[in-house]
Amino acid sequence: MRYINADEVLPNNLLEEVQKYVKGEIVYIPSPVDQRKSWGEKTGRREYFKKRNSEIKLRFKQGDSIDQLMNLFCLSYDSIKKIVYSK
Repeated sequence: MRYINADEVLPNNLLEEVQKYVKGEIVYIPSPVDQRKSWGEKTGRREYFKKRNSEIKLRFKQGDSIDQLMNLFCLSYDSIKKIVYSK
């Protein structure tokens, strides 16, 4: 997110209206809800964790123990347990 001077992008009448409420402060204007991406979509983290968790589930089904998976993926016992027993 970068800083943009409102004087450069807003029409004068709108700028004057905003200045009635906020003067000389930084204001965050969020994008519309329908344009927002869910967590991890922009960076690819969601897909990364999905693949990692699928691999953990597969290895568990193939006989790897929770302790082995903990060491392999550097996760806690409870984290591995949640992944392997989730649907």
